[in-house]
Amino acid sequence: MSQEIHGTYSSEPGEPAESAEPEATRRAADEAESSRASRGWWDRNADEYQSGHGGFLGDDRFVWGPEGLDEAEAGLLGPAASLKGLDVLEIGAGAAQCSRWLAAQGARPVALDLSHRQLQHALRIGEGLPLVEADAGRLPFRDASFDLACSAYGAVPFVADPVRVFREVHRVLRPGGRWVFSVTHPVRWAFPDEPGPEGLSVAASYFDRVPYVEQDEAGNAVYVEHHRTLGDRVRDVVAGGFRLVDLVEPEWPAWNSQEWGGWSPLRGNLIPGTAIFVCERD
Repeated sequence: MSQEIHGTYSSEPGEPAESAEPEATRRAADEAESSRASRGWWDRNADEYQSGHGGFLGDDRFVWGPEGLDEAEAGLLGPAASLKGLDVLEIGAGAAQCSRWLAAQGARPVALDLSHRQLQHALRIGEGLPLVEADAGRLPFRDASFDLACSAYGAVPFVADPVRVFREVHRVLRPGGRWVFSVTHPVRWAFPDEPGPEGLSVAASYFDRVPYVEQDEAGNAVYVEHHRTLGDRVRDVVAGGFRLVDLVEPEWPAWNSQEWGGWSPLRGNLIPGTAIFVCERD
C-alpha cells in the first residue's frame, strides 16, 4: 500500500540521510527495531521538523495536535492555576515547547525524548528545563515521582508495545495522577495520507494493524509507526492500569488554514485527525 501514514503530527515526512529513498511497506516490527528506527529518524529529521513547524508550535505553547487545540484553553491536565508546584513528565517532548508552557504556569516539568537532536533543539530555544534522553518504555525515574504525565504525539504511535509504556507511566505517577496523550486518530489509517480530495476515500482496512515501515535497501527499518484501533487504545489504557476519563476528538477550528502532512481544513471538517486520551491513575 502506498499510503504515507507518517505524515502525522509528530513525524512529518522528511528526507532521510540515506542516498536512496526508503521503501514504504507494511510488515512486522518489534520493540527493538521500532526504537532504533525512531531514534535514527528523529535525529536525522529534527532540524527540518523544527524549521518547518516551529512557527506553529511556538517556543512555549502546549499544542495537542495539528488542529491547534491549546492546553491553555482545553485544560485537559487540569486548570492552569492548579499546575503550580506539580511535578510533570512530558514524554516525546521534542524541543520541549509544552514543558516550557508548563514551567510558565509554575509546574516543575521534565522533558524526555528518545532523540538527542530533538533535545539539542530544546537547548537551542532556551536552557533551564531538565532534559532526559531515554526510551519511553524504560523511564529512568523512581516510582511515584510525578503528579502528571503528558505526551503530544510523542512516543505512543511509534512503540510496538504501548502497554509497556503505559505501565511505566503508571509506575512513575503518584496515586491520583493524570496521564494525557494525543495520537493520530485511529480512523485516519483507513484513508490515504493526503490533505486534498484524494484523501477522503477509504483506501485500506481500518482493522489492518500491520505496522507501517519505511526501510532502506538492506531491509532495515528507518521509520516505523504502529496502528491501533480506537478499541485497542482503550484496552491498552486499561491494561496499563489507568482509568479512561475522557476521549477528546478536536474539531478543526475556522482560524486554522494550514496543511500539515495529511491534516488540512478540508479533511479536518469531515473526519477526525487527532484522538486525545485523558487517563487517571487510581
